[in-house]
Amino acid sequence: MNVSLTRAEFLRLCAAVGLCAMSPLSLAQGPDASQPMRRRPIPATGEQLPVIGCGTYRGFDIRSQSGKDWEDCAQVLRELFAAGGSVIDSSPMYGEAEATTGALLEKLDAREQAFIATKVWTRDDAAIQMQRSLELLRTDRVDLMQIHNLVEWRTHLPTLRQWKEEGRIRYIGITHYTASAYDEVEAILQAEPLDFLQINYSVDERTAEQRLLPLAEERGVAVLINRPFGGGGLLRRLLREPLPEWASDYDCQSWPQLLLKYALSHPAVTCVIPGTGNPRHMLDNLAAGRGREADAAFRERLRAQL
Repeated sequence: MNVSLTRAEFLRLCAAVGLCAMSPLSLAQGPDASQPMRRRPIPATGEQLPVIGCGTYRGFDIRSQSGKDWEDCAQVLRELFAAGGSVIDSSPMYGEAEATTGALLEKLDAREQAFIATKVWTRDDAAIQMQRSLELLRTDRVDLMQIHNLVEWRTHLPTLRQWKEEGRIRYIGITHYTASAYDEVEAILQAEPLDFLQINYSVDERTAEQRLLPLAEERGVAVLINRPFGGGGLLRRLLREPLPEWASDYDCQSWPQLLLKYALSHPAVTCVIPGTGNPRHMLDNLAAGRGREADAAFRERLRAQL
């Protein structure tokens, strides 16, 4: 019988059948959750950024500032900050995510702990949308403003630069998530001085490593990775398979940790931002920022599992 498990179902099953005397959260965290999270420098300034962040797509798109979903998102941010993380990535196209993020940071009195990244996604005046994002996020500046999926990038980039000069934005960048846009992304990286690139990269979506990641490293551009769990139901499929015996050699206790360490194994990558509104998943993700780092042997082994 072919049984399909979600990530949450898998972790609950581990607890139910007693795979380990530890709780499922401890199982996910690995051997030493007290280790500090690794950090990598933003090339433009040398500022050190924690390697695991949190994306807010879907998980933070909640309307009510009460109830289980709200409390879960609050706990996600608590776990992120407690582990030494800081990066929270959002966008106006993520529904209520900016508003949820802003309200939670205010509730937790955690604005100074957060590295807020959001995006401009409009064919109209970028300044109007960016001002609205600041209001929703309840802040007078964001750490990173990105042009979402390159929409009107030629028009918006001068506005982002002006806001950066005014101190309302600390860093600027561009984003995309599909290989069909890579030629244009490459051309922009070649022509424009940018602080950040956000792009998709995973063990089953490796096209970015051919030209974009080396180019970003050459140009001194920090890289945020979206879709680190791949496409086509990769994670769901892997959760039906036993964890490789060699996973413990890299201090990995789950498939998500293996996939995140794969994305982090490229030297151009600064931070990986898996999206979640689930505290259990957040704890699991954060463990990928500790322990032994992935190397060439790791990459070969993981690719061989697919």
